[in-house]
Amino acid sequence: MTSRPAAHIQIVSDGPDATRAVGHSIGRAARPGDLVALQGDLGAGKTVVAQGVAQGLGVAEGVTSPTYVLVAVYGTGRLRLQHVDLYRLAGAPDLDSIDWEDLLDEPAVTVVEWPERAGERMPDDRLLLSIQAESTNRRTMTISAGGPRSRELLAAVGAPIAAR
Repeated sequence: MTSRPAAHIQIVSDGPDATRAVGHSIGRAARPGDLVALQGDLGAGKTVVAQGVAQGLGVAEGVTSPTYVLVAVYGTGRLRLQHVDLYRLAGAPDLDSIDWEDLLDEPAVTVVEWPERAGERMPDDRLLLSIQAESTNRRTMTISAGGPRSRELLAAVGAPIAAR
């Protein structure tokens, strides 16, 4: 019998630097085609995690929320980063306006804020990071894996985080 990697881990962050560090760990372990879905209320820290992913990938540009442009692409890291914000979309039918399927086919790391707006069109094999704000700086983050590649990514991310 073979053991499967853990399907989720939980982390408590005590501020933006610690939240960004979680993203950094994801970026360092990411491979082309990886999808990271960031879920949480407004101001929970989704963009802070995306900034950490960018840092882990070696992206030189400053990463900001793509709320009004919907998709921002950064190409200066070891892998291209596609940062997608679905907040302004009404639902899954609006995904065609951003060429959703083509985005997912790119050999890039895709970070999606507000993934619930994609509905059933969100791929199952994704790393889902759910952020719950406990106070001004404290966040509880639950990272779960939805498929074989995301389980590998979760295992790679969980080891350095657990070592802290």
